[in-house]
Amino acid sequence: MRRGSRQVGWGWRILLIVVIAWGLSACAPTERRVQAAELANRRIRVTATTTIVADLVRQIGGDRVEVISLMGPGVDPHLYKARESDVWKLMRADLIVYHGLHLEARMADVLAGMNRWALVVAVGEAIPPEQLRYPPGERIPDPHIWFDVRLWKRAAEPVAQALSRLDPTHAPQYRARLLAYQQELDLLDAWIRTEVQRIPPEQRVLVTSHDAFGYFGQAYGFEVRGLLGISTAAEAGLADVQALADFLARRRIRAIFVETSVPLRYLEAVQEAARARGWSVQVSGPLFSDALGDPGSPEGTYIGMIRHNVQTILQALQGE
Repeated sequence: MRRGSRQVGWGWRILLIVVIAWGLSACAPTERRVQAAELANRRIRVTATTTIVADLVRQIGGDRVEVISLMGPGVDPHLYKARESDVWKLMRADLIVYHGLHLEARMADVLAGMNRWALVVAVGEAIPPEQLRYPPGERIPDPHIWFDVRLWKRAAEPVAQALSRLDPTHAPQYRARLLAYQQELDLLDAWIRTEVQRIPPEQRVLVTSHDAFGYFGQAYGFEVRGLLGISTAAEAGLADVQALADFLARRRIRAIFVETSVPLRYLEAVQEAARARGWSVQVSGPLFSDALGDPGSPEGTYIGMIRHNVQTILQALQGE
């Protein structure tokens, strides 16, 4: 097991011990469950793992939900370590929503212990297995499904279902918001497909810090390369840097993209290695991959983040 994964695992194991100990000393699970009549008269308290998942809950729940995210802007979920404050955030929740598909490392162990006291939902489970991407040599699926807008449209459905289950009084409202948001996502998907046509097919090569954009490439016609794998838990080796630099020089790729949640130094090493081969490549971006931007900014929502990424990619690959 790599060092980064081991550190994350121990952090979540400690939190799991705290959760179990709290549960044994607390009231019975049937007493912890909040009654639908109570939720009909107050906002549903939701704890989400990532900023992307938290935004999805807000879009579907509207003013009926109070959402807390364990991870903030720029936080890498692959490397996230549990904190003491996370215990309170999980314990107070009526609904816990996480991504799943191994994005949150060992967090699934903790959440399995929470489903006795709160409704727990993994949005990634809404994606049919045959639509999941498995990079070469990987035994677990690529979790970055949100980069195919059509898949994220499906991921919204279990959120609406969970809210309706907890609060059936307002189920029509959640359903209406789901349908409205899915229509927005249809428009976003169509916009992306139109915009990428501005880039000649031979220039549609997206090189990023880690392999987060595979679904984007499959959906919108890009060849995608990442220095790191689908998880950022492992360091890039010299061979990885040299191989990517060879690719850039051979294909005459003009731009590579740094991500907000991955250190710049990785791509700076690639840039230097390409320069040693007589090819100058620009480090562009940043792109938002595993986390949204700051609250209140255009990139602070999923739709705003996707639009920012597409516009940034177009500007760099077109040489504008």
